[in-house]
Amino acid sequence: MTQLPLRYFGDPVLRTVADPIPEDKLGTPALQTLVTDMLETMDANGGVGLAANQVGLTQRIFVYDCEGDRGHVINPVWSAVGEETQTGREGCLSIPDVGGDVTRAESVRVQGITVDGEPVDREVSGLLARCVQHETDHLDGVMFLKYLSSEERKAAMSTIRSADWFQNS
Repeated sequence: MTQLPLRYFGDPVLRTVADPIPEDKLGTPALQTLVTDMLETMDANGGVGLAANQVGLTQRIFVYDCEGDRGHVINPVWSAVGEETQTGREGCLSIPDVGGDVTRAESVRVQGITVDGEPVDREVSGLLARCVQHETDHLDGVMFLKYLSSEERKAAMSTIRSADWFQNS
């Protein structure tokens, strides 16, 4: 197992749309190792989710660990279940010490596959629904800053510009 280096705001890979993982890559030792390494990286950095873009890979996969529900989804797609929304604080391992209030669907249906080729088809809500939406956004090259109010976005950008991790990148 290896902890992978995180990519930070400003890195072009975070704005890149990830490519689907082809079926012939499922079950391979390389993909199994990637899942394990991404989970280890997420854990080491105190996250609840991590998308491949955040470790420099443009592959459609994310890992998660939300309230004891731990796993991964390859080639995820989601759709809102119902009209109810939730507004809550979000942060991102790729933007340390920055957060803001984001409104997302309260419940979503997420579909995809696992590293072993098993289908994923679940309805999830709360934190895991937020995580699915946040991490899938990463795979689409979108960061949560997009959803902040203009005031919160300005404050976040000010924090980012003065951060050591940003100035040294």
